[in-house]
Amino acid sequence: MARNQGEVANQLAGNQAGIAELRSRLLFVLFALLVYRIGTHIPVPGIDPGQLAALFDQSQGGILELFNMFSGGAWERMSILALGVIPYITASIIMNLMTMMYPQFQQWRKEGDAGRRKITKVTRYLTLAIATIQGVSLAVTLANQGLAFDPSFTFYFVASLTLVTGAVFMMWLGEQITERGVGNGISLLIFAGIVSGFPSALGQVFEAARQDQINIIALLFITAIAVGVVWFIVRVERGQRRITVNYAKRQQGRRVFQAQSSHLPLKINMAGVIPAIFASSLLLAPASMASWFGTNPGMGWLQEISLVLSPGQPLYIMMFAAGIIFFSFFYTAIMFDPKDVADNLKRQGAYVPGIRPGQQTAKYIDDVITRLTVFGALYVTLVCLLPEFMIVAFDITFQLGGTALLIVVVVAMDFMSQVQSHLMSSQYAKLMEKSNLQTYGRRKGG
Repeated sequence: MARNQGEVANQLAGNQAGIAELRSRLLFVLFALLVYRIGTHIPVPGIDPGQLAALFDQSQGGILELFNMFSGGAWERMSILALGVIPYITASIIMNLMTMMYPQFQQWRKEGDAGRRKITKVTRYLTLAIATIQGVSLAVTLANQGLAFDPSFTFYFVASLTLVTGAVFMMWLGEQITERGVGNGISLLIFAGIVSGFPSALGQVFEAARQDQINIIALLFITAIAVGVVWFIVRVERGQRRITVNYAKRQQGRRVFQAQSSHLPLKINMAGVIPAIFASSLLLAPASMASWFGTNPGMGWLQEISLVLSPGQPLYIMMFAAGIIFFSFFYTAIMFDPKDVADNLKRQGAYVPGIRPGQQTAKYIDDVITRLTVFGALYVTLVCLLPEFMIVAFDITFQLGGTALLIVVVVAMDFMSQVQSHLMSSQYAKLMEKSNLQTYGRRKGG
């Protein structure tokens, strides 16, 4: 009786320790997001808020609005975090491309933690370089647009330094959330920025409905579609294609392991929200540069490029769809290697029924991944572009785009799964510790 009570007490203590660790991680995430939201309300020194508000009123539905969504309203206030995570995401895209093209970076990927530290270091320096280019360009643009009180060298220097420092801080904050919190830090920062704009966006929609700018039936229909899209996203993200894997009968020492059957789970959308984020960032970079430099004398043609690449334009829609499809295949190819999976199965004595181990298994898995990626890419493209088609159908402007909805739902699901994983890992660690102690006690008593 006393022994059972002791085991229950140890289990409760282990659960409490795991919950305490999870609580500290969640509090850190909450604190980091609070710091981020405070930073989005601190303006760059020397900016005229009246002129800035007038500029945003003139560019509703354009590239500035898309920037503002990803920055959590930082662009609308031209805060010190206006560049957001865009420089870091752009640097990550470049590093992934270089990893595919150059053997040196491929070797780093195979070196484990040491190689990842090298890639992270190069990514940080590349982020700093991109943030410097964008920060200086933005400071010059702000002065040319008449948004600065005193467009002198002091303003250029202070504004550029502030914006670059803010971008580097965002990169550091995202890494800290990933390491000391729960979930992917960069995704959570984007999630927090998008969610912060939901109340005002919903308020604008209801105000438009109150003023009869939107038909109430159309509003109900749009709400039903939004709920259906969320349900569809959840179903697809939880969907799996399970490949049956059989393990041959084997013997280790005197122990004989019977043949077993398992499965290899493959997600339908293995790339997650990465294609949508990468495609948006890749389109935002040239559009923003064209918009910034287009204000200079003799560079008006860049403004035309910026308008063509604005959301809702045909070229934007085609390039956005092409970018999502490309990054879906690209990111899946980087994160999942069918040849490595086939080699691991062969070493473990496992095989796919009806498929020869080795090269044939790798080809079979690659075919399955290709079919899944085709469906996943089309699904992400449909979700992200659905609001664009609804704008044409209902002749209204949506503050909440399909990309924002996809990111919010997928990041929330990933966050909850990470929380459950932390709880299960803490319980498993306590169970293993308890098992080892019991084994040690029996050996000592024997």
